[in-house]
Amino acid sequence: MGHLFRALALADGLREHNVDLIFLLNQHKPALELIASRGYDSEIVPLERAGEWEKDIVAKRNIRLWINDRLNTDARHAARVTEAGIPLVTFDDRGSGSPYADINIAALIFDEVGTLKGKRVLQGPDYLVINPEIRNFQRVRTSQTSLLVTLGGSDTYGVTLSVVRHLMKIGKAATVVVGPGFAHMDELQELLTPAFSLKQGVPSLIEEFSLHDLAITGGGVTPFEAAASGLPTIVIANEKFEVTVGQALENFGVSRYAGHHDDIDWSLFDLMLPIETMSRRGIEKIGLHGRQRVITAIMELRCQS
Repeated sequence: MGHLFRALALADGLREHNVDLIFLLNQHKPALELIASRGYDSEIVPLERAGEWEKDIVAKRNIRLWINDRLNTDARHAARVTEAGIPLVTFDDRGSGSPYADINIAALIFDEVGTLKGKRVLQGPDYLVINPEIRNFQRVRTSQTSLLVTLGGSDTYGVTLSVVRHLMKIGKAATVVVGPGFAHMDELQELLTPAFSLKQGVPSLIEEFSLHDLAITGGGVTPFEAAASGLPTIVIANEKFEVTVGQALENFGVSRYAGHHDDIDWSLFDLMLPIETMSRRGIEKIGLHGRQRVITAIMELRCQS
């Protein structure tokens, strides 16, 4: 559900500019409930079905601009949107639909520099859409005392279970945070010992960050938000595209990259990391103005249409 949380952060910023918004998504109860709890309208659509539904929804809802946050889009879908006569914005898009985009915001793509498609490409961490709430919880960590495990809202591959098993093996405790769509709850609850605290669907992950000194995360937006708040991370790539994200974060000096989830370097979990150095670098290197840069680009595009 990382895409949804990023989309909600963007939506909150656009709403401050008096933009009316609707979320289009497939049938997914946790996502629908989260969107409704934040006060947004939504409609279930056949995202993967070929047809004319894009044009129909544009006309029905009087949509003036379309934003995709679903990774690689296909040319058929993108063409349907642009043929409806409205601008198209996409995120981290390497798909065949990306050349149709008026803006391709590629904050999480660290390879393919200069080769991404789109009429305008905004690439790099300067365009990270992260939660502005971070500024209220930034602090420099100086010890490696409290450990947080948070590996995605749904954790498709059950990486949380593997991490917990290893932490138990090496005698470390942690707080485990899972999202509302987490699919392995029964197995996790059976596995956990009293040394672990389990939380699901916390009201604010950013506030939860403030309670800890090191986090084990996936390779999406979460480790950037952690770094910006001063929380160092060990990153495990849940998906192939997250590999370069983890590597980039390690190069920034704010994380250690433990590999793809099917080949984790468990030795990192035994190390005493330079927490204070990593914490300071995170606050210094990951700025909080990316969301506003993206909103400015979108509002300019909207005014031109």
